[in-house]
Amino acid sequence: MSKKKLQVWLPLIFSLVMITGMFFGFRLHQEAGGQSFFKRDKKTSLQEALDLIRNKYVDKIGLDSLQDDAINEVMNHLDPHSVYIPASDVASANEELQGNFQGIGIEFNRFSDTVHVLYVIPGGPSDKAGIHIGDKIIKVDDSTIVNKGLFNDDIKKLIRGKGGSKVKLTVLRGTTTQFYYVMRGTIPLPSLDAAYMMDATTGYIKLNKFAETTYREFMQAMENLKGQGMQKLILDLRDNPGGFVEQATNIADEFLDGDKLIVYTQGANIARQEYDAKKEGVFEKGKLVVLVNELTASASEILTGALQDWDRATIIGRRTYGKGLVQGQYELNDGSEIRLTIARYYTPSGRSIQKPYDKGRKIYDGDILERYHNGELFNADSIHYSKTQKTYKTLIEKRTVYGGGGIVPDIFVPLDTSRVTRSVTQLYLDGRFNNFVYRYYIDNLKMFDQYQSPSDFITRYQNMDEAWRLLIDEAMKDSIRLKNIPEDDKKNIQNQIKAYLARLKWRTQGYYQVSNNYDPAIEKAKEVLK
Repeated sequence: MSKKKLQVWLPLIFSLVMITGMFFGFRLHQEAGGQSFFKRDKKTSLQEALDLIRNKYVDKIGLDSLQDDAINEVMNHLDPHSVYIPASDVASANEELQGNFQGIGIEFNRFSDTVHVLYVIPGGPSDKAGIHIGDKIIKVDDSTIVNKGLFNDDIKKLIRGKGGSKVKLTVLRGTTTQFYYVMRGTIPLPSLDAAYMMDATTGYIKLNKFAETTYREFMQAMENLKGQGMQKLILDLRDNPGGFVEQATNIADEFLDGDKLIVYTQGANIARQEYDAKKEGVFEKGKLVVLVNELTASASEILTGALQDWDRATIIGRRTYGKGLVQGQYELNDGSEIRLTIARYYTPSGRSIQKPYDKGRKIYDGDILERYHNGELFNADSIHYSKTQKTYKTLIEKRTVYGGGGIVPDIFVPLDTSRVTRSVTQLYLDGRFNNFVYRYYIDNLKMFDQYQSPSDFITRYQNMDEAWRLLIDEAMKDSIRLKNIPEDDKKNIQNQIKAYLARLKWRTQGYYQVSNNYDPAIEKAKEVLK
């Protein structure tokens, strides 16, 4: 090579040498950390075993299911909330937290072996196609669904599908068979069950989970209620299993002033991360009550714990579930996912809500049943604190609160202790009660059309004597005798009939607006707010 050409190429050669050196230096550094560059990654024993089974085993075997079982066995040795989700179940597992799914916009139930349409979303795909409440769906495309062996999940899989695709429904309306082609679309899964004014100044909001849409739904409800004069609020988190932490902290921010700490998370491999109040909230000063029970968990406990620690709300109900673990969601190569616990969350006072799980998953999963048997759900004095539970102080009023086993409410409300008769218990088995209320509603649709709102229904519905008489006759067909049951039992059933009728007409909004009139926890909340 001539001297002139060498001068031209020398800078490029030096650059390539430098880049190559940097690359090898980086890979050597990786090797020092356990990642070998000069030799092929060594397979784990699990991978070797699966390869042997795939290549040598005497019979053909479904290796995917075998692999799923192996991963599940590994997960069983971790905490109770770290789970493996097979690829086939990922979509349905994520639907609830996404706040929507692809479907046809109906709610259905199976009575005997037949699918009945309970509700049609106004303006949704089925409504546009002409499906009515009371229709019986007997076929989906070419698949007959009049079958006692089918489960609701099986039917959902047939009905749901990709948005924009069509499904053919064969429908029995009265005695006439009709065919409908429904274009699937996006169907919302609301987090908010109910939001209404209980009186001139008291609002009520019921949240069933913390999904991607929860904060937005909550804010819309708050703006609406404040516009109606709300000065006090009952926030109902009973039976709320949690969800996204950020949704709960965003809602907490609406109740807490300044830059107060809401929650922090920390794990062996995860640095401490704090969530603070950041902005002026919509309800920082009004009176606030939070309702909880033994199924209030996770993100619901984050919100409840923050409000209790800052003495911002009165917590009413029963001890919460006790889930204080943070899950990270990780996708695997085959589309399956692992939800792995990566940290614990701590309330502002420093307490972890997580109940112990060192005695195994069976004991952990049976904790709620144990609370029932030891009397805790009926008597506050029966709440058992483990020796490892630490006490903490709230940050303003310095009240004693507990960590390590859920959130103990400020005011205890027991599970309904009324002793129902054997006949009443039988009535609720196998969907008999639901079936009766549904048929009564369908047979009297014209009568229910006159009611414009749940409050109108509560005030003017006077047909309970007839409904009760018909229920007595219906129950007798199964040798269930309701005629001479205790008056308290009769009143309880009649209240349930009214609430279920309101649900068929106005969904969960109607149900809670009616059932809250007979709810001991609601009555206690109203007393506190006065």
